Amino acid sequence: MPDLVSVTYNQTGQSKKINALGMREMQQRAYNARTAQYLLIKAPPASGKSRALMFVALDKLKKQGLKKAIVAVPEKSIGASFSSTKLTEQGFFADWTVNPRYNLCTVGADNSKVKTFLEFLDSTEQILICTHATLRFAFDGLDEKKLNDTIIAIDEFHHVSADGDNRLGEVMKSIMANSNAHIVAMTGSYFRGDSVPVLLPQDEARFTKVTYNYYEQLNGYEFLKSLGIGYHFYTGRYFKKQPDREMSALEEVLDERKKTIIHIPSVNSVESSKEKHEEVGHIIDALGNLEWQDQKTGVLYVKSKRTGTMLKVADLVNDNPKERDKISAYLREIKSEDDIDIIIALGMAKEGFDWPYCEHALTIGYRGSLTEIIQIIGRATRDSENKTHAQFTNLIAQPEAETDEVKVAVNNMLKAITASLLMEQVLAPNFKFKVREDDSEDGEDERTIRIRGFKLPTSQRAKDIVESDLNDLKARILQDEKMLKAMPGNVEPEVINTVLIPKIIREVYPDLSEEDVEAVRQHVVVDSVIKNSVIEEQGGKKFVRMASSFVNIDDIDIDLIDQVNPFQKAFEILSKSVTTKVLKLINEHIQAIKIEMTEEEAVMLWPKIKEWIGRTGEAPNIQSYDSKEKRMAEAVIFLRELKRQKVLNEQ
Repeated sequence: MPDLVSVTYNQTGQSKKINALGMREMQQRAYNARTAQYLLIKAPPASGKSRALMFVALDKLKKQGLKKAIVAVPEKSIGASFSSTKLTEQGFFADWTVNPRYNLCTVGADNSKVKTFLEFLDSTEQILICTHATLRFAFDGLDEKKLNDTIIAIDEFHHVSADGDNRLGEVMKSIMANSNAHIVAMTGSYFRGDSVPVLLPQDEARFTKVTYNYYEQLNGYEFLKSLGIGYHFYTGRYFKKQPDREMSALEEVLDERKKTIIHIPSVNSVESSKEKHEEVGHIIDALGNLEWQDQKTGVLYVKSKRTGTMLKVADLVNDNPKERDKISAYLREIKSEDDIDIIIALGMAKEGFDWPYCEHALTIGYRGSLTEIIQIIGRATRDSENKTHAQFTNLIAQPEAETDEVKVAVNNMLKAITASLLMEQVLAPNFKFKVREDDSEDGEDERTIRIRGFKLPTSQRAKDIVESDLNDLKARILQDEKMLKAMPGNVEPEVINTVLIPKIIREVYPDLSEEDVEAVRQHVVVDSVIKNSVIEEQGGKKFVRMASSFVNIDDIDIDLIDQVNPFQKAFEILSKSVTTKVLKLINEHIQAIKIEMTEEEAVMLWPKIKEWIGRTGEAPNIQSYDSKEKRMAEAVIFLRELKRQKVLNEQ
């Protein structure tokens, strides 16, 4: 199956160039916002967020009067990214120097680390590195005033949540409310796999945001030229021979010639066999024969059954702490592409894992979190001279009518495809949208598109959402249960665009006025439609393909765009990617959990119902196999019932 997303970049080298202070493009952007008390840095993996924090924190310590810097990371292995670094060698005014005593991302009991953390606050030392867990534990019973004049940096900030049960989220909220501490939050993805926001809107609004997108990062590389994202579907077990095929789904997509990270399914997922160590064995069998294991490094040497070459394999699924620490230490010291060929992991080798030579991230089983998908893709998108193409492949179980897990499998399939659509939006260049009636040419370039009837945001809050949070908002929309059910062409585009999407925007941003909800809605819809469309130039004019027709880009208006399903591509992907039998299963499942009818949707469908009756001479049939006709029939019933209720209420 071909890739659902395929992007080619220009290799400008811009994202890797350094200025006179030793800063890359993203780091300079973050440094320009260094005076902000609350700073949120959203940038892809490998863009240099850890060093950006060093630049910002040192300026706060040396020039802004702050006394201490605390850096919190989600797990100990990531702490190495914040080790002592000689920044003066490339032109900066100070070095990042960490006293080993206050690097708490080392082996030791948690209670001793908390004790050292509290000791640090009373010492003359300036920098401490710890885990999120240590920060949480140390905060218990701590007077927030002890954190006055301190910079608190939270790496992988998406681990924070506004949920009252999220302890780290409560710690951050308390620090912001009861101290003058500065906060630098860093994340490669601000998406969450559930509906809980990372921060409440009123807290998020206090942060100055620095955004460096995936397109800027990858387009500015030196070696990596293209990225592909593909989904492959299998039946039964991924490591067993497929029906009517010569090999397993795993063998079909696993290319031992590419440096590959394989993430096996979570033991709680449908795709898991529940025997994780046996799954590692199946993967090794798919590669070849295990010859021996290096007792010093933990590397497995596997003789390829295809080529006869010796493959170096790392097993990070192994539960034995001694064995896992051994291979983890080896991986941290990799200096050459020849040092390892395949890494097999379960929960490790995602966030902060640096293997620049990785060409292929192969993930088995659906991942519920867009954050996790982006983190895994990030393992393969580091720039390295050994590769010009990076690949993410997701092996997903195909729904089978014979099983009791059709609903789960269908939902997983839909969510995987929406994640793919979102990644395509994230990886594409940004467009600027302006009102057609506005004659101003400020900021005009080839990515500026003018639209008749387009509404611009009026409040600063809405402007910030449009400029910095559009992809995050799309993630929320694409993960919404009602939207998933509407996606495969079951609901009219106008209903999706003007009813469902604004409803989600109001839920996410309850502080927006109706005027700004409409402005944000238009930006979401326009950006989604345009990025999913093909733009061509003919005879000096640009045309954009929306749905099945080409439209002169100068003739685009908001009413025209609202008639296009922004998720049409998802329906096309489903149609091309699965068999008729599976597509029927998906449609039956969606019909069984139909979205509820609202008065707003029914009223919007009424002109189409009248047009249908005028054209066919009959009312829409509730038993129709055409989902749109059936939906119109449901609207007729709904409106009749609504009218009946109104008559009863008036009596």
